[in-house]
Amino acid sequence: MKRRKLTPYLFLLPGCFILGIVIFYPMLRAIWLSFMDYNMLSDPVYVGLDNYKELFQDGLFWQTTLNSFIYLVIAVPSLVILPIFLAILINQNVKGINAFRSIYYVPFITSIVVVGITWEWVYKENGFLNFMLEQLGFTDDPVKWLTTSSTALFAVIVVTIWKSLPFYMIIYLGGLQSIPSDLYEASKIDGANWWKQTIHVTIPQLKPYVFLVAVLSSINSLKVFEEIYVMTDGGPLHSSETLVFYIYREAFDNLNMGYASAAGVILFLLTLIFSLINMKFLGKDNTE
Repeated sequence: MKRRKLTPYLFLLPGCFILGIVIFYPMLRAIWLSFMDYNMLSDPVYVGLDNYKELFQDGLFWQTTLNSFIYLVIAVPSLVILPIFLAILINQNVKGINAFRSIYYVPFITSIVVVGITWEWVYKENGFLNFMLEQLGFTDDPVKWLTTSSTALFAVIVVTIWKSLPFYMIIYLGGLQSIPSDLYEASKIDGANWWKQTIHVTIPQLKPYVFLVAVLSSINSLKVFEEIYVMTDGGPLHSSETLVFYIYREAFDNLNMGYASAAGVILFLLTLIFSLINMKFLGKDNTE
């Protein structure tokens, strides 16, 4: 009897061992290093809370934190709402729809380097975006999207949204295809049109998926790095630098691993807080 009770745990051991090495050990070591002065060239020296004190007095840290918050506020609602309508659009039983779904998923699986270079061309002074704006009469002078402090961050956010939309759309598509057709048939009998069906049937049934997308997009928005590294390198004047990019610079450019670890702990706490907020407001109905 005891052997039978232990069997499931024995099967879990390899997975727990891998999780411990890949996730829990690095996390605990980062917390430990956040109390150290460590430059990877000498032994760590305990400094207590000095890294955190210096962090909260660093204006650049607050600027990058604000940039991360702006990223979150713009990207998350867009990635929660827009994929729903795209999923509804491709959830149609028409000829060639599978090919269209596959094509639309291409941006997500495309290398971020390719995506970054492509969008750099779009954002150039003589690029596609400025050309279209000039043709439509919105501007006469080309906008320097990636080299102007007021536009660089927002330009990168658009790229993140564009690249991530297909992934979240597929999640919603799976949710749409799990909704019983009886609900739509009953709503038709009650006289509901397509819009009312979407509001009163589709979206309420997608609540668990909305919660999942909100959590995933919040985490991904807070840890965004590749787009910024490829397109702006955090510039100009740190205007597009987020907290993750700030941690990268401190760790690998300045070799200030203890300080970077302290910033990483703050990032972890922010991610945890936003995940709990999503659980509070979006996950309540799904756990009842």
